[in-house]
Amino acid sequence: MKEEPNPQKSSISGVFVIGAWLSILFILVIIYSEYLAKQRHPNIDAEAVSDSAGYTLVLQQNRQGHYLLDGLINGETVTFLLDTGATSVSIPAHLATRLGLESGRPFPVMTANGTVTVYETKVPTLILGNIPFNNVQAHLNPGMRSDKILLGMNVLKDLQFTQTNQQLTITIPR
Repeated sequence: MKEEPNPQKSSISGVFVIGAWLSILFILVIIYSEYLAKQRHPNIDAEAVSDSAGYTLVLQQNRQGHYLLDGLINGETVTFLLDTGATSVSIPAHLATRLGLESGRPFPVMTANGTVTVYETKVPTLILGNIPFNNVQAHLNPGMRSDKILLGMNVLKDLQFTQTNQQLTITIPR
């Protein structure tokens, strides 16, 4: 006697196969998203190593050739873009309230996009990796749309840099 196919059993196994494929696809999307995030910002967990000479921080270049570093401004997590072409720290104006920064006197600055009016501010506490800086002069830039903060030469001037291949070693003497 030939057994009749059970349509209910067949549809249950079809749902199981579709669910398994969707699960695999979901896992692959998560893995690929993490891979892309690491390429955009490879220094997400960078910490400076302290010794008797000072601090050493090693950063990897991202896909665009930039060096990014997470840190804190007044206890709020931010991402810094190291910018040796910036005279001072430049903060997107839309972040001022979240970071507890007050807008001061306006003044013009030359940027890659032309002249823009910025507003002076002072950052009470700025931490790079785990290295603190206090009372840092900065400006709020209403023309910046990104959430990245340009870390300018007023902070970078006290650091020593060595670049090899796509790696930047920063040394901060004590």
